Amino acid sequence: MKVGVLGAGTMGAGIAQVAAQNNCEVVLVDLSQDMLTKAENNLDKVLSRLVEKGTLSEDDKINIQGRISYSTDVRDFKSSALIIEAIVENLDVKHKVFADLESIVSNECILASNTSSLSIASIGSVLKNPSRVIGIHFFNPAPLMPLVEIIPAVQTSEETLATTKALISNWKKVGVICKDTPGFIVNRVARPFYGEALRIYEEGIADFATIDWAMTSIGGFRMGPFTLMDYIGNDVNYAVTESVFASFYFDPRFKPSFTQKRHKEAGFYGKKTGRGYYNYAEGVELPKPTEQKELGEKIFNRILVMLINEAIDAVFLNVATKEDVDLAMTNGVNYPKGLLKWADEIGLKNVLSQLEELFEEYGEDRYRPNPLLRRMVKNNQHFFN
Repeated sequence: MKVGVLGAGTMGAGIAQVAAQNNCEVVLVDLSQDMLTKAENNLDKVLSRLVEKGTLSEDDKINIQGRISYSTDVRDFKSSALIIEAIVENLDVKHKVFADLESIVSNECILASNTSSLSIASIGSVLKNPSRVIGIHFFNPAPLMPLVEIIPAVQTSEETLATTKALISNWKKVGVICKDTPGFIVNRVARPFYGEALRIYEEGIADFATIDWAMTSIGGFRMGPFTLMDYIGNDVNYAVTESVFASFYFDPRFKPSFTQKRHKEAGFYGKKTGRGYYNYAEGVELPKPTEQKELGEKIFNRILVMLINEAIDAVFLNVATKEDVDLAMTNGVNYPKGLLKWADEIGLKNVLSQLEELFEEYGEDRYRPNPLLRRMVKNNQHFFN
């Protein structure tokens, strides 16, 4: 299959590498020759490291590089069977790009977006043949992260979906199907990991380091929420939070935090600026957590039940199947367990009890237990057992 990738940034270049490593002919297009040169040089470095590790042979490297051509002209997409757009998250820009692409490619060519936050239905609305549009959302870095969210719009044909599913499987990725709703699976379900951690801090229950310690040492997460937000960038993470909040008609479950807003306004974006929730300047020691097990478990349990409630909501509203929700969270953000499997292990009755306590204490909708959770507890049901 001939694949076109539009945008030679980190995501676009990574997607091009994935396709080329799986025997596809790839055209990587960007308006900037500098971006294309950078992408080509970076690919050479990545593949050279894989050769040094013995993961690839020198012939493999040469063949992969030979399958990618670089261009500043979108007309070179003409013979592509699939195009994946990985450019700026701006709907007006994407509308223009997709309309232009449709005028170049064949009527059978699938037009996909790697967007993490925009409506696929809206992106496809400018097409004369919108049945060909679909979301194919990779996670960064695309060559290493196994998860791909596949998002059919209301206009997407069954044939487009089936072809995309088969391709992602052939590329040895974990493909999950999700409804075209804000945040898809991962960015929707993961919101409490950040939002509830910020709330716990704002209430004065614990500092950043202690909350991070609770989630890593007790919860088994690879990174605590504040370390992870600093790694992602508080500018990026806050923008996603605001977008999800607005897209859900200002549902209080997704309400942004003033703490993160102030850090963003101060330019404390995280590791990339040398200062976020932590100070990364040379010679500055990171703060030590208060390692009290009872406090740590209280923090961990509160954040976990909020995550579980969100995962259950995704199933309740048919955003994705229970299997795909758990696959998404373990393969997209490296959670130690699928949230629904985790819920079974600790007991749905315990999850409901903790949420009801929070809801009674605060009286806020953010803590309301999902109806599906209540129903399953009432009927003594489990997700997987």
